[in-house]
Amino acid sequence: MSKVIAIMSMSLDGYVSDPNDGVAEVFDWYLTSGDVEIQTGGSDPMTFMVSEPSAEHLRDLTSGLGAMLTGRRTFEVAQGWGGNHAWGPAFVLVHQIPAGWPRPNSTVQFVTDGIESAVKQAKAAAAGKSVGVHGADTIQQCLNAGLLDEIQVDLAAVLLGSGVRLFDHLAGTPAVLGNPTVTPGVGVTHLRYPVRKT
Repeated sequence: MSKVIAIMSMSLDGYVSDPNDGVAEVFDWYLTSGDVEIQTGGSDPMTFMVSEPSAEHLRDLTSGLGAMLTGRRTFEVAQGWGGNHAWGPAFVLVHQIPAGWPRPNSTVQFVTDGIESAVKQAKAAAAGKSVGVHGADTIQQCLNAGLLDEIQVDLAAVLLGSGVRLFDHLAGTPAVLGNPTVTPGVGVTHLRYPVRKT
């Protein structure tokens, strides 16, 4: 059965971006932490240069993904991933579909009827694989609705001091998580926590 997994890089003090939506500091480890190349694919391919432990972590994570779910803010910052997300079809939770979208030959789809519908559509597209969730607000919505199965955080070795927090607007706290899987990398620690269902 398809799992719903939050996937975010975060600073040690809990931020996923700076106050201007800049993500360079929390994503720097993708580009400078080692000499192992990871190709992302998709319409806007990237080459990551990571340490071997981070490469193994990324290969394990991405090989299990069948679809992505994200919010409008992440979609805009990523410039729509060129129309095709590297890790499968992307479902973007929006109030209104952006001008110029959907586009021909794009796997980016827009969901206007709420988080439950978005998760259901992404799971169907994932065809038994997991659904990755990007974006602080979308992750918070999934967690608050009891739809998240796992939280995977790449904890970057940086303190931002301000910006967008990953866990800012949570309902039903405290939320107790299961025991983590910990993978130390270079400049980053990869943490995977199962979410305990209430």
